[in-house]
Amino acid sequence: MTRVLFVHQEITPYLPETQMSLIGRHLPQATQESGKEVRIFMPRYGTINERRNQLHEVIRLSGMNLIINDTDHPLIIKVASIQKARMQIYFIDNDDFFTKKKFLMRDENGVFCEDNDFRCVFFSRGVIETVKKLNWSPDIIHCNGWLSALMPLYLKRATSVKDNPLYSDSKIIYSIYDDAFDEMFRPGFEKKMKVPGIGAKDLKPFKEANYLTLTKAAIDYADGLIIGSEHIHPQVEAYLKDCKKPVLPYQGDENYAKAYNEFYESFMEPKQ
Repeated sequence: MTRVLFVHQEITPYLPETQMSLIGRHLPQATQESGKEVRIFMPRYGTINERRNQLHEVIRLSGMNLIINDTDHPLIIKVASIQKARMQIYFIDNDDFFTKKKFLMRDENGVFCEDNDFRCVFFSRGVIETVKKLNWSPDIIHCNGWLSALMPLYLKRATSVKDNPLYSDSKIIYSIYDDAFDEMFRPGFEKKMKVPGIGAKDLKPFKEANYLTLTKAAIDYADGLIIGSEHIHPQVEAYLKDCKKPVLPYQGDENYAKAYNEFYESFMEPKQ
């Protein structure tokens, strides 16, 4: 059975309905119903009501610390179920990066959160380490939204990942949406994202990091790309045309799940 790991920036009903959050809700269900095994991850934003959504901590998965910029950051894993779809959602949590913030990427005044750089690193690394603890080997890893944009790089370059047999045959798909932001990450982002195996050449583009830096890196290290929105950043669109990788065009909001699953299956075909 094909195993698909979904890494989503947004999923409804935990967040308001957007194109991205609706895909986060319905694509995994359709994939599961097609006969595949799925695991689903998203951030545990502070806007998510734990009692109403029946989140609870998974003690056996929690308790790790992720070292970012020489500082330990506790990784907490919570889980909730969407009963109607018979799916579990795993939440990546940390008090400072997620729980205490009662907003998503921008504060109540619309200001871009200055620690979004840390959150980007923490989320991607948190998913990777938690899947190791689950001892679950995904065939396809489908990342959605810029908060997951570092995952392809970590999966392809980080020593602790590329040498791990759980990930040795995984194919990475990255979906690109109209979720661009204009702000720059703070200086020193490349130091925050550094782990063993990530070399100077990999880090160089991140010395001045923004949405384009993240998205281009995701394109560079992914095995396949999906255009998830009708309109995407024009510079990203131009970059995609030159990437020489499989790209699934925008599919619309109705029948995308079938096309996405056929796209997954194209990476599972035996090599000639």
